Amino acid sequence: MTYPPDHDAPEAIRWQGKYITMKQRGRWEYASRSRGIRAAAIIAIDASDSGAHVLLVEQYRVPLGRRSLEIPAGLVGDDDGAADESAVTAAHRELEEETGYRAAKITDLGEFFSSPGMVSEGFSLLRAEGLTKVSEGGGTDGEDITVHRVPLAGISEFVDTKRAEGVAVDVRIAMLLMTQKIGENGWLDG
Repeated sequence: MTYPPDHDAPEAIRWQGKYITMKQRGRWEYASRSRGIRAAAIIAIDASDSGAHVLLVEQYRVPLGRRSLEIPAGLVGDDDGAADESAVTAAHRELEEETGYRAAKITDLGEFFSSPGMVSEGFSLLRAEGLTKVSEGGGTDGEDITVHRVPLAGISEFVDTKRAEGVAVDVRIAMLLMTQKIGENGWLDG
């Protein structure tokens, strides 16, 4: 395997804040999470007699300058003294804080990277099952999260409506859209 010349260059920190660190390695400039913090992103499917629903959240995102439609997510180990928190523990906490639902079971589906050419941050993708509504959700103080319980069969139309309203759409929503498209088009049927 051949590595680019920047592979062996020393890593330099150009700026560091509480949550973000700007780094450079050779010609590459990129962002990473400070203190080894990572994220947990949750696909929460609520199965009921009326069909499967997915929990989505919508909130204002300063870097985008507008509201964004996302799957529930949050930082792992970002509280003081919680550096050894697991992604599953964080997912339980974040799911309840953001959506008001508690999961009977959360499964870690692995680590993924959303923009590896610019950000070194990875996230653990988790599946939440056995959901019970325990509160209104909406996040913690300072967060203004709107919770959406969307029929999985109507996810494409819901996303199209949100886009038409000017809401940004997080790339992780594509997983839900593609699952629906694969089923509609029989892509897995040979």
